[in-house]
Amino acid sequence: MASSSTRRMSWRALAPIVAIAAVGLSACSNNEAPSTEPGTTPPVWTASAAPQGEQSQGGESHGGATGGETGSRTGGAASSGDSLTAALESVSGDSAGTVTFAEGDGGVEVTVEVEGLEPGYYGVHVHEFGVCEPDSAAPAGGPTGAFLSAGGHLQAGGNTSIPESGDLLSLVVRGDGSSTATLTTSEFSLEDLQGEDGTSVVVHRDNAGERLACGVIE
Repeated sequence: MASSSTRRMSWRALAPIVAIAAVGLSACSNNEAPSTEPGTTPPVWTASAAPQGEQSQGGESHGGATGGETGSRTGGAASSGDSLTAALESVSGDSAGTVTFAEGDGGVEVTVEVEGLEPGYYGVHVHEFGVCEPDSAAPAGGPTGAFLSAGGHLQAGGNTSIPESGDLLSLVVRGDGSSTATLTTSEFSLEDLQGEDGTSVVVHRDNAGERLACGVIE
């Protein structure tokens, strides 16, 4: 049997180890209350912010989307109920489609629907005068031609740059002679389209070539 002095020395040697173990257990517990559900452990939150997207026990979201937002955000003009339309006619007077202008928060949404054209590339532009005469001279005079009375491309708000304000888009017409396109522009407003001289839409072959169809914007 070990002497009493030997036992006292053994306890002195073990005392620092026991103290370290006690401190370690205290640090890990973090004063947590045990879970009441079998097989679970309580969540551990430190002084740091909750991780992105995590939820508290009350179900409230920490970080991430708020306010019930779902889906993706989309651009484009939200229609305010005001709109203008140009009914397109060919040189021979046949219907060639319609162009609709609707003003919203993001600008003017333009919807182009053409028909009865040969397959190929076309340009669709807003012109500076609301006159669509099949065989006419330009406002400044000169020889006559298809829809020359519509003048040049619209320039709104003092714009002098190229492309002009009324240069809308290039259009590809399919084999059945039709095509549809939609765009939103902030280059002009509905008010700009309703000036003293009016405005019109002209469809050109090959974007800037021969004038094939025209419609007064009303």
